[in-house]
Amino acid sequence: MTLDDKKRLLREMLFARRFEERCYEAYVERKIGGFLHLYPGQEACAHGVLEAARPGHDYVITGYRDHVHAIKCGSDPKAVMAELFGKETGCSKGRGGSMHIFDVEHRFMGGYALVGGPFPLAAGMAKAIKLKGGDEIAICFLGDAANNQGTFHEALNMASVWQLPVLYVTENNLYGIGTRVDRSTAVQEQYKRACGYNIPSDRVDGQDIDVVYEAAKKAVDHVRSGKGPYMLELMTYRYRGHSMSDSNAYRCKEEEKEWGKRDPVIILRDRLIDAAAITEEEYQVMDKAIIDEIENEIIPYCENSPEPDVAEVEKYVLADNDPWVAGGKQ
Repeated sequence: MTLDDKKRLLREMLFARRFEERCYEAYVERKIGGFLHLYPGQEACAHGVLEAARPGHDYVITGYRDHVHAIKCGSDPKAVMAELFGKETGCSKGRGGSMHIFDVEHRFMGGYALVGGPFPLAAGMAKAIKLKGGDEIAICFLGDAANNQGTFHEALNMASVWQLPVLYVTENNLYGIGTRVDRSTAVQEQYKRACGYNIPSDRVDGQDIDVVYEAAKKAVDHVRSGKGPYMLELMTYRYRGHSMSDSNAYRCKEEEKEWGKRDPVIILRDRLIDAAAITEEEYQVMDKAIIDEIENEIIPYCENSPEPDVAEVEKYVLADNDPWVAGGKQ
C-alpha cells in the first residue's frame, strides 16, 4: 500500500470508530432500539481484509457486528445509520435493525443474528460463483466463538471437498459474549482447526492494518486463483462489551489497558506521523471533519427520515413471486 492508501484507510478507520461511538450515544438516547453490537478496537480487521479484496465485487457476509463491514463494502453510512434508527430510508427499509444490515447492490450479503449461520451461506455463494465461472470470491467474517458451532465444521468440510472460492476470517477478540476463549475452546489457535479439513490458514496481529493487509492479500490471491478455501485468524480486541446490554464486568482492567495500547487507529496514525505523511494537527482536523459529518449530515438525515408505514407491515416478508401466484398456487 502507498502512503496515500494508508492515509485514506486512516480516515476510513477513524470514521468507523466515530460512527460506532455515535451509535452508542444514539442508543443511550433511545433513538436506536433492539440489539446493538459495536466494533471499536477491531477496525483493522474489516478494513485490512477488504482492502486486499474487491469490495462491491466480491461477496461479503458476517455476523451481527456488521455496520463497519457494510460501509467498507460501499454502503452509504446514512442508510446504515437510518437502518439502526428503524427508518424507511435504512438499507433494509427499517425492518432489520443493527443485526440485519443488507446491501445487495454492493454485494454485502448481510449481517446475521444466528451465531454460525453465515458459514454455510458463504459456502453457498462460493458454490454459485464456481458454477457461473466468475472471478469473485466469498468472504465470511465471524468471531472466534462461532467456530464452535457445527456449521463451522460442516461448511469448511464442504468448502474443501468442492474447492470453493471462499475466505473464512476469524476475528478473534478472545471472548464469546462473556466467556473467554480458553474456557470454551479446546484448540484456542483457531487457524489450526482448518487443518482438519485440509485448508491452508494463518494467524496474524489483527490490530496492525499493514499486517492484516499483507496476510489478507496472500489469502485472497490463494482463493481467487482457484486453489480453494483459506482461513485467516486475526487476533483483535473489542473495546466495548459484547452488546449494549453487556456490563463488561468479566474483563479485568489490566487486560483492557494492555489492549488499549494497541489501538489500530492510533497504530496507523503514529506510523503515518513518523513517516511524515501527516501531522498531529492534520489528524485532529480529519477527526473534527468526521465528527461534523456525522453530527451535521448523518444524524439529521436519520432523525428526519420517515418511519415505515404500518400499512406495509407485511411488505418484504416474502419475495415477490407473481408467476407463482398467477399459476394458481398459494
